[in-house]
Amino acid sequence: MLIDLTPLRRYRDFRLLFLGQLVSFLGSMITYVAVPYQVYELTKSNLMVGLLGTVQLVPVLIFGLVGGSVADTMDRRKLLLVSEALLALGALGLALNAALPQPSLWFIFILAALMQTVNGFHRPAMDAMTQKLVRVEDLPSVAALGSLRYSVGAVAGPALGGLLIAVAGTKMAYVVDLVSFTVSLGALWMMERMPPPESSRESGLGLILEGLRYAMKRPELIGTYVVDIVAMTFAFPTALFPAMAEQWGGAAVAGALFSAMSVGSLVMTTFSGWTARVRRRGAAVVVAAALWGLAVLGFGFAPNLPLALFFLGLAGAADMVSGLFRGVIWNETIPNELRGRMAGIEMISYMTGPLIGNARAGWVATLTSTRMSVISGGVLCVVGVVLCGFLLPAFWRYAAPKAEQRPLPTPEA
Repeated sequence: MLIDLTPLRRYRDFRLLFLGQLVSFLGSMITYVAVPYQVYELTKSNLMVGLLGTVQLVPVLIFGLVGGSVADTMDRRKLLLVSEALLALGALGLALNAALPQPSLWFIFILAALMQTVNGFHRPAMDAMTQKLVRVEDLPSVAALGSLRYSVGAVAGPALGGLLIAVAGTKMAYVVDLVSFTVSLGALWMMERMPPPESSRESGLGLILEGLRYAMKRPELIGTYVVDIVAMTFAFPTALFPAMAEQWGGAAVAGALFSAMSVGSLVMTTFSGWTARVRRRGAAVVVAAALWGLAVLGFGFAPNLPLALFFLGLAGAADMVSGLFRGVIWNETIPNELRGRMAGIEMISYMTGPLIGNARAGWVATLTSTRMSVISGGVLCVVGVVLCGFLLPAFWRYAAPKAEQRPLPTPEA
């Protein structure tokens, strides 16, 4: 069954949000390739590329929680507008630095950390808005569309980024990212005003702790966080892509490597209609995460670029399935008055693993080799995820609740 496009036809504001964020994410994925590639160009060090993840981790841990509490107490559309404007300034700063005769490495690290700080407010606001814009029965389709948006941006963005870097350098890549933010800002501006948040309290430590207590009491939520962190910590190999690209052909190959996982994700997303019939959401997350680890293991043993891209595609397909079911679990179990805070915790969970994973991959590659770093990570991922299935039985057994109806936005033309 093909992906369900009904929410895009039914809800005008969701359509504007979706299209604006699709363009914005496309630009962000261009920068996602350009930043580590530029760091590797300047240093020739896998370790320094991996350290980018460490630098970005602290803002994610702190401001993911703060941003989530803010998203539950203020106009989420305004918060998203401010966040997008600040991210556009970050892209401008990266472009100006890249235009210097000798770009500053430390300026790249500082801007990367600052942009992750802004993302701590951006993602919770966007997730909380999405849940408010559609009816509950459309949430599985919205989750699939979110995966589609991610996959399209993550396929086209890195590929375009690699070509831009090869032809015009990293400066042009950052300029295109800047332009993408202007498109997104225009779409946000055209949206109707959001309904006021359910919470009238001021954001602060009390709201943050309330969100954490809610998450800790829900085994289905804890499972989504833990399984994803384990899978990504051990088997996220993107820090090694610049070094591999240099061996296989340069910037264009780097773009292909960064895009490959998302190609698999896009193919799987396109045919994701079957997921609506899967009730065992928790088991689906665990199985998909284990398949991700096996695919990364295959990537580590790949003797040439075509096979490497093939296994990365399989990894992306498995990760998409895991992410789709995690998104459905979040949306169908979290009340909207907590959605911003929970989105902040979710952001921490799905970004912590890749950021730590990149640092781990770079460090192990420095001690051994790029191939050994990937292979060892794939093995540890499979073992860790299987253990999660045994140690989190309530999550493994989690199934979709019975459908419920609640008043949400009226469908619009």
